[in-house]
Amino acid sequence: MTDFLQHSPTGPVLIVGGYGTVGSALARMSAPAWPLLITGRNLSKGQALAEELGTTLRRWDLKDPEPFTAAPRAIVSTVNDPDDRVLRAAATAGIPYVDVTRWTSRMMKAATTAAHLDPSAPVVLSSGWMGGVVNLVAASLSEELGGADRVDVAIRYDVKDQAGVDSVDFMDRLGQDFEVRRDGTLTTVSPLSDAGWVDIGGHRTRVARLDTPEQITLPITLGIGEVTTRIGFSSRAATSALLAAKKMGLFRWGRGERWTGLRRSLLYSPGPGGSAMIRLDAQRAGERRSVIITDPAGQAHLTALGGYLALQQALDASTSAGVAFPESRRDLAGALATLAAHHVSVVPA
Repeated sequence: MTDFLQHSPTGPVLIVGGYGTVGSALARMSAPAWPLLITGRNLSKGQALAEELGTTLRRWDLKDPEPFTAAPRAIVSTVNDPDDRVLRAAATAGIPYVDVTRWTSRMMKAATTAAHLDPSAPVVLSSGWMGGVVNLVAASLSEELGGADRVDVAIRYDVKDQAGVDSVDFMDRLGQDFEVRRDGTLTTVSPLSDAGWVDIGGHRTRVARLDTPEQITLPITLGIGEVTTRIGFSSRAATSALLAAKKMGLFRWGRGERWTGLRRSLLYSPGPGGSAMIRLDAQRAGERRSVIITDPAGQAHLTALGGYLALQQALDASTSAGVAFPESRRDLAGALATLAAHHVSVVPA
């Protein structure tokens, strides 16, 4: 299987999975600025969006060995790509590439793969929480402090928000311990450990540890001693059920595909919509900066906005070729302005 992609500076932005929940939001943000090519497995599902935006729609099933050909200016992947098919095609062809879908281990694998391919264009791995929005805001807070010793992230996950089926992929990681950096040293922690109560925008929320990429990348890129990400849910019953399932060992003995439906049923119940809310606390030598990020349009919209910001970064002439993360973006003020323009508030906690 060999895909035939070539870089065209005047070509469309290719959004893989461009009519999914996150992909369609990203396409609507991007359409005013760039011509688009959106792809997916089922063209009938994307027809209405393609007509709405006046974009090109083509079939690309990443599990289908049939080669795919295109000449885009950049590629954004909004679907799982476990075999790095899109990444390899982009890096080999020198096409700026963005990915917003990977959990930590797959993101690190992608970084290794990209480094080995020695790409001549940026590869922006924007898989931190909400498409890397958390990374960007953490970088801004760290900059205000002149460097941060510690960053704490507390997520309020709205269980009734609109969501795609991949939105609860992190459920499949809850049975696996993961590594984080603590004072510069790698330490293994367990998912859903370190539970505690946090005020997130006026909502008292019980949160617990979650494996997310920013806990690894922020210490590497910004020298932050420790980054802790914890998650809680808008439904206290959902939080209690998840912690109880963890205590019972569901995520260890129920890892296989046979139990996927049961695992995801604990959280996947998408509704008409909700708000995305995240609290960030950054500290340095006793000084603290605390903010609340709120997107009234919801979690999928905020993730898509993270992808949009990463696409800007990948296409910026000042971004070097090779692997990059959202927090390495030079224009942090511009990123915050773009968030505000899309009605995302970042206000003191």
